[in-house]
Amino acid sequence: MQNLAIFPLFYLPPVSYFTRLKENNFEFVLEKFEHFPKQTYRNRASIASPNGTLDLAVPVVKGSKIHTVYKDVKISDETRWQRLHWLSLQTCYRSSAYFEFYEDGLASFYEKKYDFLFDFNVALFSWLLKQLKMPADLKFTESFELEVPVDYRNTMGKKEVPKVQTKPYFQVFSDRNEFIPNLSIVDLLFNQGPQAKNYF
Repeated sequence: MQNLAIFPLFYLPPVSYFTRLKENNFEFVLEKFEHFPKQTYRNRASIASPNGTLDLAVPVVKGSKIHTVYKDVKISDETRWQRLHWLSLQTCYRSSAYFEFYEDGLASFYEKKYDFLFDFNVALFSWLLKQLKMPADLKFTESFELEVPVDYRNTMGKKEVPKVQTKPYFQVFSDRNEFIPNLSIVDLLFNQGPQAKNYF
């Protein structure tokens, strides 16, 4: 396990995340003990909307910022964020070719209450891997190590342009928007279904 690539755990990760996993032959460890960094894909995702990119953010309890260990970050339920995220996904992707195929499985994550962001993301990520027919035997770090052989924890940021660009595919609203690369993996799944893994 020492030589495996260490990846951050994201919420509905972007397509480039899966490209990186593939480059590492799906041999990876998920970081559990890092200090939670603000404004990353750990608690946000980007999807396609009629007006371009729409960002969805999972709210976290105040104080769950820089000095909180990721596994201990609690989800804030002050707003009805699950309902909002699910409505956004339905509104944006209802007309996509495969939304109905994945709808029931995905909806359950927006109906069940999760206390911790990490637990929510693990459950969602496991489901995504199964839909993509990828190895889903997840491994996690047992402590935080600064120096690791292959480290993706501080890469794949929201503002970073991925080195490997996604091959264009048909997206909802492509009649009004140009192709938007590197959206959440659900954008690819809803539009391409079982063919999704041919795009990373």
